[in-house]
Amino acid sequence: MTRKQKLELTWVGKENRPRLEPRILLDDMEKSYHAKHRVSDDDIFDNRLIFGDNLLALRALEQEFAGKVKCVFIDPPYNTGSAFDHYDDGLEHSIWLGLMRDRLEIIRRLLSDDGSLWVTLDDNEAHYFKVMCDEVFGRKCFVADVIWKSSDNSNNDAKQFSLDHNHVLVYSKNENWLTIKTRGSDEKYKHFKNPDNDPRGPWFDGNPLGSPAYRENLIFDLISPQGHKIKPPTNGWRWSKETLQEKIATGEIRFTADGKGIRRRTYLREQGGLPPSTLWIDLEETGHNRQAKFEQKRLFPDWEKSEWFGTPKPERLLKRVLEIATVDGDLVLDSFAGSGTTGAVAHKMGRRWIMVELGEHCHTHIIPRLRQVIDGEDKGGVTEATGWQGGGGFRYFKLAPSLLEKDKWGREVISKTYNAEMLAEALCKIESFTYAPSDSVYWQHGTSTERDFIYVTTQILSPEQLDVLSEEVGEGRTLLVLCAAFRGNTSAWPNLTVKKIPNHIRERCEWGHDDYSLNVENLPKAPPATKAIDKATPRSASQPGLFDLAVDDQ
Repeated sequence: MTRKQKLELTWVGKENRPRLEPRILLDDMEKSYHAKHRVSDDDIFDNRLIFGDNLLALRALEQEFAGKVKCVFIDPPYNTGSAFDHYDDGLEHSIWLGLMRDRLEIIRRLLSDDGSLWVTLDDNEAHYFKVMCDEVFGRKCFVADVIWKSSDNSNNDAKQFSLDHNHVLVYSKNENWLTIKTRGSDEKYKHFKNPDNDPRGPWFDGNPLGSPAYRENLIFDLISPQGHKIKPPTNGWRWSKETLQEKIATGEIRFTADGKGIRRRTYLREQGGLPPSTLWIDLEETGHNRQAKFEQKRLFPDWEKSEWFGTPKPERLLKRVLEIATVDGDLVLDSFAGSGTTGAVAHKMGRRWIMVELGEHCHTHIIPRLRQVIDGEDKGGVTEATGWQGGGGFRYFKLAPSLLEKDKWGREVISKTYNAEMLAEALCKIESFTYAPSDSVYWQHGTSTERDFIYVTTQILSPEQLDVLSEEVGEGRTLLVLCAAFRGNTSAWPNLTVKKIPNHIRERCEWGHDDYSLNVENLPKAPPATKAIDKATPRSASQPGLFDLAVDDQ
């Protein structure tokens, strides 16, 4: 029996891990949306809304965005056993843990070195989730368990305790993560006033004038303009006589009206911020669940209550998270987009964003909401607090269908829904090449280094065609050739690696698996496949071909 060397959470099926197919994303310009007029030079148009299973979507994003996401905020199903309009939340405990673990592992790879993960949960799974997250991220990367007061009134009908809070678990990609300090709500600084219209802004009296330790050279008297002698504090003044005179000259330190006392002004503009608290109970600052539903009602006043998204989060909560974890231009990801609050708030705050959602509310809730944000028509939530007036845009994507499908004989062949470009992009992703087709060199569909390329074709390549390829690639460069079949001994072309498709990729991953959802029973199936375009015309034998979509196992 193998002895465990560390603490870990175990569950039924923990050893089972999916072999995810790295799908490509299909751009749909009809569902994408951009502001009609650029509001400023800082408008952000490259935000992404992805429709599809979020585990497959995270895998699809990994090649391009690994190490680039500054903040991930997710509000996953809480596994409470309750049925919601848009989620079936009652998955068995072990299944829930396994599916969340699979997502967390990719999320960690997507985070930048100074990135952080924020997860809202309730008591049903929060503590199990933390132990599992300790294993994925490392215990030293646990930052905080923030207690968020999610309800604005207690439940008088509760049989035991009224559940008035949620957990917001915070993890960092690396140890010693630093939060972005904020001043917090104006309520904390209401004692700052400006009765004399000081040009330096609001101020208050009260900071100490005395030295923390006795120093002989700081013991001296001050004479006020009225001629009164002012004795030093017990340990002496905090500053030397010269520095004290400078502060008097600037107005930071002033004499009282009668000339018998002295005060030190502290200005609001000098407050550098405080570390965020783990107790978020100020409903005005971080909002509550009922407020989130009011925001939804304001966005869609003509909707029936049954049409609302059942479990939205208030915009103020997301604003607080993004203030702490990000700055302007940072990339934010939410792979459980729900009603789209994360994207809406990130957009208003000048952050870039990616959201993933499989439910049909991606179309019924998120897209209409984002259109209002972009058009400047959303007047609720944090719009006023952020000064948002509209602008920017987003691109809509859906996951491509599985690359391999079963033919009438039960063989795995390349799906007929794939056109030439889709096939080349998909195989580049599977082989870890960057898809970058050349306009001038037909055999360069992607690169892995400056001298290593990939070429994809569904032709059967002859020795003559491979001779031409080898000559054009030349010495000092290499080319991976993926084709339907080929003739000849590949050792004759040392700068070429020639493989048959789909044979070469059959064992790479799970093909045709479209649903790794946390809401298996209640969510729609994967989006329907798109039609293939017409076959491309092959080139001559001396100029190896483009693509022929009539792919079979030859």
